[in-house]
Amino acid sequence: MASEEKQEGKGFTVQDHRRFAPETGAERPEAASQPEAAAQTAQPNDARPAQEAQQEALPEINFSTFVISLSTQALMHLGEIANPLSGKVEADVPVAKQMIDILGMLKDKTASNLTANEDRLLQDILYDLRMRYVEAVKKR
Repeated sequence: MASEEKQEGKGFTVQDHRRFAPETGAERPEAASQPEAAAQTAQPNDARPAQEAQQEALPEINFSTFVISLSTQALMHLGEIANPLSGKVEADVPVAKQMIDILGMLKDKTASNLTANEDRLLQDILYDLRMRYVEAVKKR
């Protein structure tokens, strides 16, 4: 069986993308590069540069960026910043409390395992969010 078969008059090509040859069960040498090529051809040409730019623009994931992302979500739920999807400032105080509690739990569970900078960042963020939470509850 050939890896490519063309059906006359129909205008399409059937390609065998299986990793292993059906006759022998051995891995086909061209199969290693096919998933990457298939993924590239599946995307429209104009979508690839935007996705690559987005991947390059993402910050490095480490403990500090994780904590900051959680605090940003808490700020959004406190109504301090706009929701990036809707562009609207929406307050959901119970969800904000949950995010703050998650950060508090993270602080407790990582005690003595953080660098001095990470510990200070987490303490400062928790203090700030807790004060903002108290103010948000008073406004309700």
